[in-house]
Amino acid sequence: MMSTSHTSCPRLSHAGGHMANQEKPRRRPSPDPVAVLRGHRAAVNDTCFHPTLPLLFSGAADGELRVWDTASHRTVSSIWAHGGAAGVYSIAAGAGLGNMIVSQGRDGLCKGWVIEEAGLSRRPIFTISTSTYHFCKLSLVKVPCSAHGIQSGSSGSNSDTEPHRVLTGENAGSRDVNPAGGTQEYEQGSSSDGQNILAIAGQESSEIELWDIKSSRKVMCLPQRCSANMTVHPTKQRGLCMAVQAFIPCESGGYINVLSSYEDGSTLWWDVRKPGSPLSSVKYHSESALSIAIDGLCTGGISGGADSKIALFSLDHQKGTFSLRNEVEIERPGIASIAIRPDNKITATAGWDHRIRVYNYTKGNALAVLKYHSATCNAVAFSHDCKLMASCSADTTVALWELYPPKTPSKVDIATEEVEK
Repeated sequence: MMSTSHTSCPRLSHAGGHMANQEKPRRRPSPDPVAVLRGHRAAVNDTCFHPTLPLLFSGAADGELRVWDTASHRTVSSIWAHGGAAGVYSIAAGAGLGNMIVSQGRDGLCKGWVIEEAGLSRRPIFTISTSTYHFCKLSLVKVPCSAHGIQSGSSGSNSDTEPHRVLTGENAGSRDVNPAGGTQEYEQGSSSDGQNILAIAGQESSEIELWDIKSSRKVMCLPQRCSANMTVHPTKQRGLCMAVQAFIPCESGGYINVLSSYEDGSTLWWDVRKPGSPLSSVKYHSESALSIAIDGLCTGGISGGADSKIALFSLDHQKGTFSLRNEVEIERPGIASIAIRPDNKITATAGWDHRIRVYNYTKGNALAVLKYHSATCNAVAFSHDCKLMASCSADTTVALWELYPPKTPSKVDIATEEVEK
């Protein structure tokens, strides 16, 4: 384990002016990570933070899943989660899962692990056999942060939303789905808690499947295959599904929506109440769209791909349409992962060129290029209190960064907030 000295970063500039359309930030020294976590013996494919505890998870190509203490920068626990040849491809933790983490391997399995006092459970508490073998990482369901949640970094709180619902496959399939009926309302079918749903590219690789973690049962496929009047399959011609993001907009009445990106560069927006066809589709990339992230309010997001640009977009929930806010050209092609900090201030990308790039999420201008890693960067993630960022790479390391820390509310701010309540 090696810890590097912390290099302070300049504060986020609030200067106005025309939004730059190129990725070069001002000439400043590239900051160093505050710590480098060493211990993996293979490429680290994914990383994520625990929603409440000072823990970081990382999964490697040899099947090892590690837990790190973000304060001491030491390994807390390590298990072999998936077969060596398959490896750990994706991991996810969320407030709705409590003390549990989900891992995804290229062995067609998703597994749940409990975080115990001694570390991770030796055996999974559930195993879902998805029979899917692809390059698409799983997604848990993202819930909009309340105003308080954004300030405190408690992403994932669902106290201000209705129960989260997804129509089960049986109930959704029994409806007459009209792809042209964009405003048609359907009766509420059987429902599941959205916090226990995961989205993943399907066994038919152009489709998306929703699985109930509690029952280890597939509850829906998008598009719904049994839509009798489906004249043109909405995803087959788009190639492989490369990225998914499930979320619950405030406007959806608690029903799950999904963004899915494809091999042809397109991105589709789905609502489970209309499973026969997407609400909307766009094509922001000239090559495969490889990564997508939605912001803390579920009102927009950012996508990256195998081409040399990233796209920042808004979602119009009334019309069910995308709106492109900005396109940012990057020097070298290939974005493997994207993350937006829970307070929606900054976003970061993990590049094939070994670089982590940090942007102002609102304006789209480049803030920093981080050059620590010596091989492809596979993932980037932010802590829920917005104080840390983690990046992982094929160079077998995980780096921790402190960038543009959120402003601590002053006594005046707190007093004002109490008065407004």
